[in-house]
Amino acid sequence: MDALISAAARALAAGDPLGALDHVALRDDAPALALRGIAMAQLGDFGRAKALVRDAARAFGAQHAVARARCVVAEAEIALASRDLAWPAKTLDAATATLDAYGDRVNAAHARYLAARRLLLIGRLDEAERKLAALDPRPFPPALRAAHELVVAGVALRRLRSGAARAALARAGRAAREAGIPALIAEVESASVALGKPAARMIAHGEEEPILLDEVEKLLTSNRAGGALIVDACRYAIRDANAAVALASRPVLFALARMLGEAWPDDVPRDALVARAFRAKRADESHRARLRVEIGRLRTALGTLASVSATTRGFALAPRHAREVVVLAPPVEGEHAALLAFLSDGQAWSSSALALVLGASQRTVQRSLDSLAAAGKVQPVGEGRARRWMTPPLAGFATALLLPSPFPS
Repeated sequence: MDALISAAARALAAGDPLGALDHVALRDDAPALALRGIAMAQLGDFGRAKALVRDAARAFGAQHAVARARCVVAEAEIALASRDLAWPAKTLDAATATLDAYGDRVNAAHARYLAARRLLLIGRLDEAERKLAALDPRPFPPALRAAHELVVAGVALRRLRSGAARAALARAGRAAREAGIPALIAEVESASVALGKPAARMIAHGEEEPILLDEVEKLLTSNRAGGALIVDACRYAIRDANAAVALASRPVLFALARMLGEAWPDDVPRDALVARAFRAKRADESHRARLRVEIGRLRTALGTLASVSATTRGFALAPRHAREVVVLAPPVEGEHAALLAFLSDGQAWSSSALALVLGASQRTVQRSLDSLAAAGKVQPVGEGRARRWMTPPLAGFATALLLPSPFPS
């Protein structure tokens, strides 16, 4: 490795892409192409970065297995940064195995962290945790230790473990400052800000108040949960201290349960239940008959958690063991709330990546994006396959509870 390549590599490791380009911008040999690609990625030109890294992999040839594997890892990192989450995970796994075989443990660990971050973004938390459990960050450089703790914090936030998230972010901050990379320090600070923003809304006795992630965790896991029946509109489930019922696959039942929970201890008129659960402008006899059927199904689903009784004008919810009913709602709701939650991270997302994380068809996501763009809430960047979508963060809110994750047990 010549002096210019070494100097460019040191500049990139320190988060100085312009300094790196000063050394290799006019060179077209394989190492220079790889470094130029990484520099362009740090500058945000992901399309050019991907092309340069691929050119570098071809230039290295089959006889340089480790260098080609590092290019694969760099391309995966570029894909992650540009929210192109459909890249083949098996290709990254093969590159990781090559790096392991040749003793490049640092870059192999970096590849595993990229895979874990992708799993975190698409809501596969168990797999992300298994990836993390297999890694000991202590021998790694500070930048990798910070990356490890950021993934740990991300999983903890989605699991509603605020204490673990705060501790991980503190460790990430120390490692980022030790690494001295401004972009990494800013990423840690941005993640830390979410802990001080409202993460949900609590609705009880007809009153609503925003609550922080710590308070959400306390509501779900502390002694207070033992005294409340919680209608969780963030994960579409109902629970008390003894049991939980998931209703994500039964939206009509959950809509009825939520209305009854918000009105508790009062009842809800039949016409209001019909209008919200069935989206009917006017309730007729067929709607009322259907309502009776769905209320019967809700009674069966709730089991020992609560009963639903008929009143003169409608229906009322009555917890069997809890002393009160609390509704936990997302900080922001609406037709496109989940889509906006992902876009609120300030990154540029492809429609295919959004479809992947939302579990929807790309055409459905595209229609939603077009609708949001017409309303001025999102904006496209680029054309054709290179088109990405982005929006400013939702001011004053933490959107972690809008993202897909399992209901806490």
